[in-house]
Amino acid sequence: MTRLGYDRYREEVGRQLALFRETLVGADLTVTVPTCPEWTLGELARHTGGAVRWVEAHVRTRAEKHIPESDVPGVPGPGDDDPAGLDAWLAETAELIDAAFAGATGETAVWTWAGEHTAEFWARRMTHEVAVHRADAAIAAGVEYVVAPEVAADAVDEWLEIVQYVQRTNLADNARELRGSGRTIHLHAVDAEASLDAEWVVELAEEGVVWRRAHEKSDVALRGPLTEVLLAFYRRRGLDSGRVEVLGDRELLEFWLERASFG
Repeated sequence: MTRLGYDRYREEVGRQLALFRETLVGADLTVTVPTCPEWTLGELARHTGGAVRWVEAHVRTRAEKHIPESDVPGVPGPGDDDPAGLDAWLAETAELIDAAFAGATGETAVWTWAGEHTAEFWARRMTHEVAVHRADAAIAAGVEYVVAPEVAADAVDEWLEIVQYVQRTNLADNARELRGSGRTIHLHAVDAEASLDAEWVVELAEEGVVWRRAHEKSDVALRGPLTEVLLAFYRRRGLDSGRVEVLGDRELLEFWLERASFG
């Protein structure tokens, strides 16, 4: 499946931020986020908005090197959990990032931490950064989480690409362990449209992780609705949530989940 494209990513960042704001309406911002227990819901919101503002500074200035967060105005967000202040800050964040992306193209050269140094990298990364943290917020607030299937499928693609990059560049010790004699993990979304081809085979090959969109017999399969497969693969829901099914070598899937990371 091809990427969603720069214009769609740009729109999606704004859409995800708007949905994030809706998720916070009426929620207790002091509650601990179960999927990110080091944060309260308010802290999660400030982390998410701060990440977007940090990226905005890179895209807007066509940064050629990393900009420290301390050099980006507004990254910390409001100093308290006042709902109105936090919402206004997130709304402003959405306006700023949209303007930055509007002033660039997908091919615009920008510093990134990965091998791809373009504005499209950041538009795609922020789409999924906000979408997944929106899931964290929804779980903490006890509200429903829905994401467009094509966005969910692209999030799985991107996550696999990131794990490959982290492993290839030795950014994390755990990722080095994701090698083997061809053991395979099958992700199977049972509700996705046929056109999405929302099935993946991840192989722990001797040379490192390789993956493809495919329906193949594997050592272990993770099956369920696409959104739930995404959340389980991102460690946002446990394998025993009752929303997904694990068939085969569960220890292999757990081995992957413990070691796959951003670095």
